[in-house]
Amino acid sequence: MTAPPGVRTCLYDTPQLGAVMDTMARQLASGLAGSCTPVAVIGVLRRGAPLADRLTALMVQRHGLAIPLRLDLSVKRYADDLTLLYPETRLTEEPRHADLALAGHTLLVVDDVLYTGHSLLRVVEYLARWQPAQIRCAVLVDRGVARLPVHADVLGVRLDVAPSDIIECNVPPYEPTFKVDVLQPHALRDGAPAPP
Repeated sequence: MTAPPGVRTCLYDTPQLGAVMDTMARQLASGLAGSCTPVAVIGVLRRGAPLADRLTALMVQRHGLAIPLRLDLSVKRYADDLTLLYPETRLTEEPRHADLALAGHTLLVVDDVLYTGHSLLRVVEYLARWQPAQIRCAVLVDRGVARLPVHADVLGVRLDVAPSDIIECNVPPYEPTFKVDVLQPHALRDGAPAPP
């Protein structure tokens, strides 16, 4: 798959994101440490899943959190440039989730970008049917333009960018390098418009 054309600027490189993830893990672990309920960490596919793995490893290894249950959910309409492909937010229910016993758990939802809030709201709605003790959310990047009353309990960075710009979270194994870029699809490059 070829990358969309335009001008890309790296906003956070791997070392910078490592520091961001350390801070997020510390905040999450301190919030979960006092909980007497079991914890489940839920990654929103695609990039929320490896971020959930990274945060879980940091919380367990550096902050002494007991190893939580890990699972992933597939939600369509999660990236800035895919909203037109999926006019409705759809969550794919996996058969193996049918027998989950999450009542009384603290659920931590992890995603890469909080944009309009549709995906997060759909995930919370889906998870609430198991009657968890609480649902919390951690996102790497918040664009600050959510249209719904949702927010991240723990936030990596907030990026206020133009509505036409696209935040690209590059997260291994989906991309080779852990970084956050902003793509300006219609920006000028060397005095000429970016190719369509």
